[in-house]
Amino acid sequence: MIMKIFKLILIFFILISPANSNNIYNLIKIPNLEVYELKSPNNLKYFYAKKPFLLGVQKNIVCMNSSKQIYDKKYKIIAENLNKYSKKFLKKINLKYIVMCENLSISGINTAGIPDHLMKTLILDLKFNEKYFERVIHHELFHIINDGFKDLFDENEWKKFNDKNFNYAECSTCTKKLGLETYKNTKGFFTEYSKTTPSEDMAEVFSHLIINKYKNTNDETLNKKVNFIKNKLNEIDNTFLF
Repeated sequence: MIMKIFKLILIFFILISPANSNNIYNLIKIPNLEVYELKSPNNLKYFYAKKPFLLGVQKNIVCMNSSKQIYDKKYKIIAENLNKYSKKFLKKINLKYIVMCENLSISGINTAGIPDHLMKTLILDLKFNEKYFERVIHHELFHIINDGFKDLFDENEWKKFNDKNFNYAECSTCTKKLGLETYKNTKGFFTEYSKTTPSEDMAEVFSHLIINKYKNTNDETLNKKVNFIKNKLNEIDNTFLF
């Protein structure tokens, strides 16, 4: 309760006075950030990297600052996409802060985003895969959802949708199956990247649904996965619409 009051005071202070990086760090534990936008229709707060930052116990999470031109351009895209989600839904999945930077990596491996359910934060790499940037936003947001509702998105139940001879990789970086192009012939998977892990497969299904890239087909496996995601989202928020 004390921590919640402390955070409310910090947010209030940021809203009424020029925020500096120390205030933001106290809020979400990411250094070298500045406020980009605090007022949005669904109450999301947007920050940007003014200087490069390092995170993690081993400082293995790295992201660089970008230019004002790129921040302005990508913010519009990010906000337009995230405004699809209601304030009620975002509160339920525990997402409140968006951090914009570029060349985001974990232990030297580039990544599109880093969700932190506990800190209510999603870090997005503004330069990760320009072609699929909008879809990636929703993919990363799904990981926030999944992290908060692990029991709901049961991976063992999900695996049963696939052919019995199919096996996911041990982790999303343990394979070369990284393609994000949507298959013309899906065969149970939207993309090559869907085949890495169950959670990445779920995130790819979710992101395709959000950007209306799904048409009900004769692909029974994919249809089952789509219905699974829709039903679970409905359990979280019965007003949620794809």
